Amino acid sequence: MIVTTPARQPYVLDRMPVGRAMTTVDERTVRAPVRTIFDIVRAVEHWPGYLGHYRYVRFRERATDGGGLVEMSAYRPFGPLGWPTWWLSQMTVDNDTPAIRFHHVGGITKEMDVEWSFRPVEDGRATHVQLLHVWNGPEWPLIGVFAATTVIGPVFVHGIASRTLAGLAAVAEREGSGARGTDVRGRLT
Repeated sequence: MIVTTPARQPYVLDRMPVGRAMTTVDERTVRAPVRTIFDIVRAVEHWPGYLGHYRYVRFRERATDGGGLVEMSAYRPFGPLGWPTWWLSQMTVDNDTPAIRFHHVGGITKEMDVEWSFRPVEDGRATHVQLLHVWNGPEWPLIGVFAATTVIGPVFVHGIASRTLAGLAAVAEREGSGARGTDVRGRLT
């Protein structure tokens, strides 16, 4: 007998905070309509199939908006080696705007806020995607803000986020063009 847990109510995440010590912005124009890239980004459980640097993505709880409590792990590549990272986030999906928000509740980046935003450009044939991370750093006396602004943000957050955006953009552009290709692991898409 399979037991399924009903989806919880969506998390309520406030607007993105301003004035945080660390801000990273990754953005690009994706040659696909908003709905194509948005649908790919919000399906976070599929990211490891598209992105070689992602170790896993697991929902601990699902919410009725498509978000929930999600555990993620990725490698930050350093040449042939990768530094493993892990975080736990509350995720919300706004299908109308569209936007996707995360609030980290576990891991070194606890209290980080993340927003994916999508804006049509080129008469809807393409999408400007912005991936914003804001954070005050870990609660380490004297060095938390310094660590966030000089190492964690620019090296780890940007290093993973830029690869994530580029990889998901490539999937959307292939899907949007109707072309079939292979993902980063060589599987037919």
